[in-house]
Amino acid sequence: MRPVLSDIQNIVVTSSIAFITGYVFKIFGLPAPFLLGSLFGVWIIGGIIPPIRSRVGIPRWVHVPVILGLGTLIGANFRPDVLAHIGSAGITVAAMFFATILATLVGLFYLMRIRNYSFIMALLSCIPGGQAEVITISRDLVEKDYVVALFHLVRVALVFCSTPLILALVEGQAAVAASNMALQTMPSLVSLDIKTLLSFLAIAICGLPLARLLRIPMPHLIGPLMISSALHVLGFVEIPRISEFVILAQVAIGGSVGARLARVPFVELAVYLRDALVNSFIVLGTYGITAYGLSALTGIDFIKMLLAFVPGGLYEVTLLALIFGFDVAFVAFHHTIRVMLVFLGLPFVIAFAKKRNLISDNVKSSH
Repeated sequence: MRPVLSDIQNIVVTSSIAFITGYVFKIFGLPAPFLLGSLFGVWIIGGIIPPIRSRVGIPRWVHVPVILGLGTLIGANFRPDVLAHIGSAGITVAAMFFATILATLVGLFYLMRIRNYSFIMALLSCIPGGQAEVITISRDLVEKDYVVALFHLVRVALVFCSTPLILALVEGQAAVAASNMALQTMPSLVSLDIKTLLSFLAIAICGLPLARLLRIPMPHLIGPLMISSALHVLGFVEIPRISEFVILAQVAIGGSVGARLARVPFVELAVYLRDALVNSFIVLGTYGITAYGLSALTGIDFIKMLLAFVPGGLYEVTLLALIFGFDVAFVAFHHTIRVMLVFLGLPFVIAFAKKRNLISDNVKSSH
């Protein structure tokens, strides 16, 4: 009974800080306010105030439904209209595959050969995409999952800062503010009909046992993702981005990582921050150069191509495309393919690494 009460106390304290700081981030018009707000709020407040530090944290049993729901929403991006772009986007998809693999390999070389990271830590830190999901997955694979979180958050922050700035210079609009405004118009849980709500719950729940039956790696994520993708492609269901769930997921993941960060000395994090910045520039530079080359080759607008390639959050970048009048299906298609490439390929890479004894729970740093 005592562990349950302790878990509830931790949830109350962590979620309170997360929601308050997330709302403050939202007031100031910052991107992904509840993810970044909850992480930085729990991290800083917990790190500064020792009594609170011992009471922050999200128990593992809360993460299970979050992962199931995330898998369902990722699969919901595979819709019939997205498939129509497969034939006409062969060159750009191939280039996106190349950029993803190249950015990952260069990042691995930098982190492993130059910075002496272990293979699995380097892989999870430098892989370009799916920051919330990779952060969650890293809890099972590495001890210092907060380092993985730091790498992805630095990359996402750079994308959020640079992409809207470029768009604002070209289009003359405040992209971040418009993006957050668009987020407010997303469907609420209470606005969903019972069929859509039951479909969301059924896919999330049934995905786990199916994935376990088929012995698929990362069953909590891949299971509902597969079912959701298949049903959306066939047109049987149409699940929107549910506003309350997305906020809940951001608070749960951001608050959990923030709690881990709060227990780590700031001096130690500063060591990894430098590596995270270098890796982020490697990733963004690789995609940016690829997008520029494709724009010159195909005649497609550079900003549109950049939005389709830059790994800064599938939903957020897609919203920016909608706001600035670009082909949303084109942008969503490429981001969905990249996310699917990352998450369908990652289990096989991890399995291969385990056979070669490359999996290690520690970061081997030269510092």
